[in-house]
Amino acid sequence: MQRRNLMLGGAAMAMAAPGLSMPGLAQPAGTRVLKFIPQSDLGILDPIITTAYVTRHHGFMVFDTLFGMDGNFRISPQMAEGHAVEADGLRWTITLRPGLKFHDGTPVLARDCVASIRRWAPRHPLGQELVARLEEMSAPDDRRILFRLKRPYPLLAEALGSLVTPCCFIMPERLAQTDGARQVPEMVGSGPFRFKADERVQGSRFVYERFADYVPREAGEASWTAGPKRVNLDRVEWIVTPDASTAAAALQNGEMDWWEVPTSDLLPLIRRNRNLVLDMPNPTGLLGWGRFNHLHPPFDNPRIRRALMGAVNQADYMTAVTGTDRSLWRENVGFFPPETPLASDAGLEALRGPRDFDKVKREIEAAGYKGEKVVLLAATDFPTLNALGQVGNDMLRRAGMNVEFVATDWGSVIARRASREPPERGGWSIFFTFWTGLDNINPGVHQPMRGNGRDGWWGWATSERLEALRQRWFDAPDLAAQQAAAREMQQVAFEEAPTLPLGQYFQATAYRRSLTEVPKGMPLFWSLKKAA
Repeated sequence: MQRRNLMLGGAAMAMAAPGLSMPGLAQPAGTRVLKFIPQSDLGILDPIITTAYVTRHHGFMVFDTLFGMDGNFRISPQMAEGHAVEADGLRWTITLRPGLKFHDGTPVLARDCVASIRRWAPRHPLGQELVARLEEMSAPDDRRILFRLKRPYPLLAEALGSLVTPCCFIMPERLAQTDGARQVPEMVGSGPFRFKADERVQGSRFVYERFADYVPREAGEASWTAGPKRVNLDRVEWIVTPDASTAAAALQNGEMDWWEVPTSDLLPLIRRNRNLVLDMPNPTGLLGWGRFNHLHPPFDNPRIRRALMGAVNQADYMTAVTGTDRSLWRENVGFFPPETPLASDAGLEALRGPRDFDKVKREIEAAGYKGEKVVLLAATDFPTLNALGQVGNDMLRRAGMNVEFVATDWGSVIARRASREPPERGGWSIFFTFWTGLDNINPGVHQPMRGNGRDGWWGWATSERLEALRQRWFDAPDLAAQQAAAREMQQVAFEEAPTLPLGQYFQATAYRRSLTEVPKGMPLFWSLKKAA
């Protein structure tokens, strides 16, 4: 879950950095410069070897992708000019747009893409499915990428354009051949910005300049990572600012232009400033989860897990995280983000109606609960996770469970949740966490719904039904068939309860009104304009 501890905890969790008063480099008169406060320090530059969101955002500045995703979750060609599917889905040919260049001046060739895909695929859930179905991948010439498959993979374009980390960024073959366990030695991509390694100050500043030779798509509308990426800036400076009060002051006085993740306690202050805009850029939000350990009592018992669905009050969890402003959260949320293509009402009756703890207690006892200790791991140094854990502790106690509340730091939670020992020997029973909606948008990438046992996410849920439905979704020929599989999968998830769904909340971003046409989805730096 390291990716998610970067999402909301930028001010609290980033490494210490010099203050904003540090002298900057002199800029030519008239330079269009945007100053941005990222969610955290950019500790890892290589966007393939980490799932950290901050590195993904950096990746989209420096690198480009073969396909992009728009705000309606549709995949369309980006570096690709187009693609053809033949031989009953067993042969895909992707053709590159002409004129693509890397930042070192060399042309983007199909073999660069092949090497990049090979490095990326084993690290991504949709890429792993590609590997399982792939017979051969090659570059028959400079502009064509050829896939020969053992089984059809209708989601190949979706995999290559997925926004789930790590994304399939294209880099030169010489870099893409770097071992997947090591960082590439250079940041050379073909994206709209060039990384200025000579101006990097780790823990403080990262600089990007417009890549003059970048060729945007000619047609379409820019939306998320799809469409023409037209850059209206000369330079973007990321200034790491761990202290939230310092970041807020810098944004208000114009020293900074954009603060990615303002803390919730400062949102009223930002709203009152007429020179600032507060926006909710990601409609998929973040989803909260209560994750069971399926290896040991009591949560190896599906009847006990299912009974606890009747105790979940999503409004309690979301209020604890974000407060009483209901525009910042939703309840009655299933296993997929609301208003996304695979969301449905299947099984939601488990979350609706009055929460009757006496009934839940009786059902748990009837299911065989004998007072076993429930070890709840709570990260007290991470406000969002601490809030989820506190509500979860109260819920479990009211349901009659014997809870040992282990309040510790997030690093210790990460270490302990990896243990498969019984709770009484240093293991655990349940922890609370969150994922962005994009990470839960479909069965292919949805870790809390997996049923692949000891090969799966912490908690090691096993479900033949969920895994079979996941494969059915992969093989679905169209959206209607995908929706049918996902609906059935959600119904099964409510019955087997691999994880408790706790609701959806939204993370705000703040920027000065001098910025216009700010992209949605995530921090992206094309299309937007900065007034003088």
